[in-house]
Amino acid sequence: MFSILTLLHSAIRWLVLASLLCAIIIAARGYFTQKPFVLKDNLVRHWTATIAHIQLLLGILMVTQSPTVRIFWDSTTEAEKDGDILFFGLLHPLLMLIAIVVLTVGSALAKRRNGDHQKFRTMLIYFSVALLLILIAIPWPFSPLASRPYFR
Repeated sequence: MFSILTLLHSAIRWLVLASLLCAIIIAARGYFTQKPFVLKDNLVRHWTATIAHIQLLLGILMVTQSPTVRIFWDSTTEAEKDGDILFFGLLHPLLMLIAIVVLTVGSALAKRRNGDHQKFRTMLIYFSVALLLILIAIPWPFSPLASRPYFR
């Protein structure tokens, strides 16, 4: 079960990044060129948030099954000394949760804005902040927080 969940989680993480990048590009283009906010733009906004929520649910399942997270919660004082355990037990889930909350709030606000220009602006700001948080929370091979190889 855990390996299937890991594969699904790995595949959808790229969808989250791709959809966020696409939504940010569409929002920037619409904002700076004064385009109307059309159905396609709204669908991109909606599906970006939906894909992120699916990833959040899979991430929550991963956290409940992870031996690293279990080590963190079993002995937090000892785990705080190990950067990888601290990162995967606390920092990564917390930053990802905050990123999804920011993305969700931005999506809801953009949906409710009156003007097209304001919808694009809201999407651009909130989705960019969410992407930045996600990029910080990724365990890049060069990250000082925790590192993992690109492919395992």
